[in-house]
Amino acid sequence: MTEAPRPELLEEGRKIFAGEADFAAATATLDRLPPMHGLEIAFAGRSNVGKSSLINALTGRKALARTSHTPGRTQELIFFDVNGHFTLVDMPGYGYAAVEKAKVESWTKLIHDYLRGRSNLARVFVLIDARHGFKPVDDAVLETLDKAAVSYQVVLTKADELKKSEIEKRVAATAEAIRKRPAAFPEIALTSSREGSGIPELRAAVAKLLQERGAGR
Repeated sequence: MTEAPRPELLEEGRKIFAGEADFAAATATLDRLPPMHGLEIAFAGRSNVGKSSLINALTGRKALARTSHTPGRTQELIFFDVNGHFTLVDMPGYGYAAVEKAKVESWTKLIHDYLRGRSNLARVFVLIDARHGFKPVDDAVLETLDKAAVSYQVVLTKADELKKSEIEKRVAATAEAIRKRPAAFPEIALTSSREGSGIPELRAAVAKLLQERGAGR
């Protein structure tokens, strides 16, 4: 599990996400990706993992990212400028979606191609539903990230729906699953968008990453 961040990082993370967060671009095809500028931090996960809710909680916005009970609503790579500090990328949910198979396959290819070819991609937060853990479709994304040498960190979502003993088991199993993966960040983030738990710590993780990469203001 993520270690408690230093107070100054918590404050820096708060300030980064307290500013403006604005839509910058959206694309469903690689040839229309926006020019690479500054650092990008992407959020990826299976459909209905709670990705949009987490992005909204991080940015303090109710509707920056579209939320829905219907899997597959995010159908493009969506880019948000977070107060000039970095670009947040909301990726299409992979796996099941309530749309035709060809479209799901197109999104999946877009995800993998983007992860392989974006040199300014500083980190991917891979969201995993704490209730269910890793699925084979998650493993395919992790394989792509490992091969592309793109740093990623696992974020367990919906932690409020598990008992403490179940959470401890899930965190331990997740840590073991990524232990030998070369591009995996070793710490596991634990979040609940509904309760707000883990959100300040995840903001601090972003602040630390920006400091390390020299992208902070």
